Amino acid sequence: MNDQDNAFDIDLASGIAAFECKQFSRAVGLLAPLAEQGQVEAQYRMAIMAQNGLGMLPNPLMAYSYMKSAAKAGLGLAQHGLAFMYMEGECTDKNPAKAVEWFKRAADQGLVGSLTTLAMMYEQGHGVAQDLDEARRLYRLAGFDER
Repeated sequence: MNDQDNAFDIDLASGIAAFECKQFSRAVGLLAPLAEQGQVEAQYRMAIMAQNGLGMLPNPLMAYSYMKSAAKAGLGLAQHGLAFMYMEGECTDKNPAKAVEWFKRAADQGLVGSLTTLAMMYEQGHGVAQDLDEARRLYRLAGFDER
């Protein structure tokens, strides 16, 4: 590891720590350059801050862009976040079918929230054809017992 990689890792760790401690202005300062360089953990946190106006003015376009980049790179939490954006029409146009697609990707990584939301979407026929058997299967995978 060279000095540049080491500084990159320190900035990422410090930025994540600042985010977790709700020091959002500091987190933005540390994570923004890393997000621009394609660091997915930084992109995900920048998306959350941009979406909610934490440490910066709300910036829906930036939030969507960073969330989508991190989701495409395979970060499960970002896939869930992007799916939620599509489901609710936050930072992008409402698109339940795309929400289902991204919830499936996050669910494949074992995210219980994604499994549960996907089960509800199948149960209600929201963004996907109603399929109660699939809904029950997904609820079971998420750890819910039969009712």
